[in-house]
Amino acid sequence: MAASADRTTLSAVERLAEQAGVTIMVVYGREFDVTHKGDASPVTEADHAAEDIIVAGLRALDPTIPIVAEESMAKGQGPAAVGRVFWLVDPLDGTKEFIRRNGDFTVNIALIEDGKPVLGVVYAPARAKLYGGIIGQGATRRDVSEKAAAATPIRVRRADEKALVAVASKSHRTPETDIYLNSLPISDSRSAGSSLKFCLVAEGSADIYPRFGTTMEWDTAAGDAVLRAAGGVVTTFDGKALVYGKPGFANPYFLARGDVNPSLLLK
Repeated sequence: MAASADRTTLSAVERLAEQAGVTIMVVYGREFDVTHKGDASPVTEADHAAEDIIVAGLRALDPTIPIVAEESMAKGQGPAAVGRVFWLVDPLDGTKEFIRRNGDFTVNIALIEDGKPVLGVVYAPARAKLYGGIIGQGATRRDVSEKAAAATPIRVRRADEKALVAVASKSHRTPETDIYLNSLPISDSRSAGSSLKFCLVAEGSADIYPRFGTTMEWDTAAGDAVLRAAGGVVTTFDGKALVYGKPGFANPYFLARGDVNPSLLLK
């Protein structure tokens, strides 16, 4: 079956994310070793095992589409070129949260077309929450712990621009983040790990997620797709859309937002 941004592909990717999540939770439930990559970021056997499941599944879905996956890229085994359509995979986003056993980690899978994340799945296995979205077709959230639970449509909320709710990184919050948030009418600020921050904005639990710090495209693409599918926007701080397939796959600083007037936020 050829992969495209449709419900059939979304369902297949959601199943892959759940399968990876099962393996992750097996490791999570016992002792495991932690090693470090060349950039000093931590990695565990759960990262590698989950990536193996996802990559094999995506290749079975459509062997012609390149796959840019975090652990393969760290080992220098990523594709030499990606073209206009490719997958971005972070098999365990929030490895630091996984090691701390606080539940704030996710499986991220996104399909990129012409620089845009057009389909994305974010699965938080410790929380049994599965988010999926296709741009132009909407986004959903499902409680995986309830076998018969139907997916619930989600959408960004209209913000109270005198009382914004922000969500920021749990492990990577920077002084620039605090300076930026202090310049806005923030009534509440929440912390979350991994791509769950995008999902909190997508489901209307928060209005903005500013990121001043290093991220890679596989960190953000799936959550970005879910948020855009839910009616949100992800841009740089000069208002340009965040794009994918850049040389080196590193992101600039960005702002993810729901239904908020951009003139209030972009400096």
